[in-house]
Amino acid sequence: MTYDPTGHLLLTPIDKEAPGRVRRLRELGLGERPDPAFDEFAHRLADVTGAPFSMVNFIDENRQFFAGLHTPGGSHSGSDLGAAGAGGVGRYMARDHGYCPHVVVRRKALVLEDVCDYPRFAGNPVVDEIGIRSYMGAPLIDRTGVALGTICVVDTDVRPWGRSGLETIKAMAAELVEQIHRREDARF
Repeated sequence: MTYDPTGHLLLTPIDKEAPGRVRRLRELGLGERPDPAFDEFAHRLADVTGAPFSMVNFIDENRQFFAGLHTPGGSHSGSDLGAAGAGGVGRYMARDHGYCPHVVVRRKALVLEDVCDYPRFAGNPVVDEIGIRSYMGAPLIDRTGVALGTICVVDTDVRPWGRSGLETIKAMAAELVEQIHRREDARF
């Protein structure tokens, strides 16, 4: 576990690769605006997993940006996911909210069937503010070795994702990385 200098447990991991990730995202033209292809991917991810919320998430030093977003009502009007309690879900979320920053730093998939079973994750603001109870995400690691962000699904109910869910999220992450590589190749 990671602690700050005062000895308190840090709920969000230290991300030493963030500056390199930001450079790579800018090089690829990702992480600053919504993308219809990523929205479509998020919609398909929700269909495949049966999750009400799914995202294609790019992470910088301070925030998460959902370039692809699927919500039950199809609304992404709020300024951040914290607005979900008021009925709006947006494209931005603070870096210390949610579980994707852990996936990026760990560089491997994370499945939390019930976030409340894990003290490190149960204290995350999305539990109280949005009501998230389950999470499944996988990193988007590109050909240069940079973890650009994640794809993830969340639910307000406990979900038994199981091994099949883990394999699905990993396969879909690999599929999206290939799509990103094809875009990059087409640009040059």
